[in-house]
Amino acid sequence: MTESKSAVENAIAKAHAEGRGAFVGYLPVGYPDLQTSIDAAVALAENGVDIIELGPPYSDPVMDGPIIQEATQAALAAGFRTRDLFTALREITARTDVPVLVMTYWNPVVQYGVDRYADDLLAAGGAGLITPDITPEAAPEWIAASERTGLDRVFLAAPTSSDERLDLVVRNTTGFVYTVSTMGITGERAELDAAARTLVERLREHGAARACVGIGISTADQIAGVLEYADGAIVGTALVRALRDGGVEQLAATTRELAAGTKR
Repeated sequence: MTESKSAVENAIAKAHAEGRGAFVGYLPVGYPDLQTSIDAAVALAENGVDIIELGPPYSDPVMDGPIIQEATQAALAAGFRTRDLFTALREITARTDVPVLVMTYWNPVVQYGVDRYADDLLAAGGAGLITPDITPEAAPEWIAASERTGLDRVFLAAPTSSDERLDLVVRNTTGFVYTVSTMGITGERAELDAAARTLVERLREHGAARACVGIGISTADQIAGVLEYADGAIVGTALVRALRDGGVEQLAATTRELAAGTKR
């Protein structure tokens, strides 16, 4: 991990200084339409989310559960293009100081051009990338671009990761390590996999300063449980469902309910 604090690292530190864990909220950009997705992201920031995770729709979402898949497919069907991501980022970051990370599969970044993507992300106010389907050793171009621009690069660690893999992830990650709670697709689970706690302990042993747990977290109680051992909790499906079922107003209410779980 780098020693200089990024906006994401500062957001986690600020939450801790307030006696709570960090709340990371995910939404797909462009769902149900571009402007609503912008308003929805701002609503997250205004109702207790410390870090926004924005997901550009992708045609082959290998990691996403059915509710998120449904939303991203709808955004693609409505004509989402990569340039729309930067439009959304500019407006969201003009309206809130909460840092915005982009969670993207790697192919769209390569197609756009890694350096161009990094430059446009920075110019639009983005804080960095979460890259679920690329590992540090396969990402030298992105590592170089992120070091040049100061953008955070968030890699994933899974319960099945070897010690060698965890060491590689920790050494190359900035912001926080995205800690996968289960090996399944994202969505919700009645009980979070205990493997997440063990994984965070292993990451700490490898020197991880910040670890946020995602996949399967959908209630304030689950957030509170995760924050007993992790620095932050990542929620996606519950927020996307709220937006789908009740628009930005219901999303705001759900965000407030979930944020109650961050208090330590």
